[in-house]
Amino acid sequence: MKYLVAGLGNPGDEYSDTRHNIGFEIADALARSAGAFFMPDRLASKAEIKHKGRTIVLIKPATFMNLSGKAVNYWMQQEKISLENLLILTDDIALPFGVIRLRAKGSPGGHNGLKSISETLLSDGYARARFGVGSEFSKGKQVDYVLGKWNAEEENILPERIGVAVDLVKSFATAGVTVTMNEFNNK
Repeated sequence: MKYLVAGLGNPGDEYSDTRHNIGFEIADALARSAGAFFMPDRLASKAEIKHKGRTIVLIKPATFMNLSGKAVNYWMQQEKISLENLLILTDDIALPFGVIRLRAKGSPGGHNGLKSISETLLSDGYARARFGVGSEFSKGKQVDYVLGKWNAEEENILPERIGVAVDLVKSFATAGVTVTMNEFNNK
């Protein structure tokens, strides 16, 4: 069984350690946990890991957040991965910081990365794990907030929450979306 896990974010040092790049951070932690490394490839940096007989292809799109669908679609075709074996890792301002919520499908909810993926795949029927980044911003300051760096308190909690997200991805690949939702949502 093969899975595609796409951590969403923006390439470049100026976006490193920002709230919008939590998908990249989770993908990096998952690769590290398996001793794998990301290498630049077509439309994305790519790593591959094995977990309990499953192959997990990890990508971090190099297309910038708003064009994530292009990279996701390319790697689904390239690796011959079905829609039900796709998992997107992304930030979400509608969830409190550190809350992780897995859904089997759904609307993009105003998230441009998810919107790009849905438009490119012509479907909302893919799993997404949304990592809460909170909404501590003033009216009109959403972009600055999500492209902003983590504060000191968030930095302290982040490793543990990223660890939970890594476990969620492994569970998705071995136990499936329903079991994983039951085990990890609101954890």
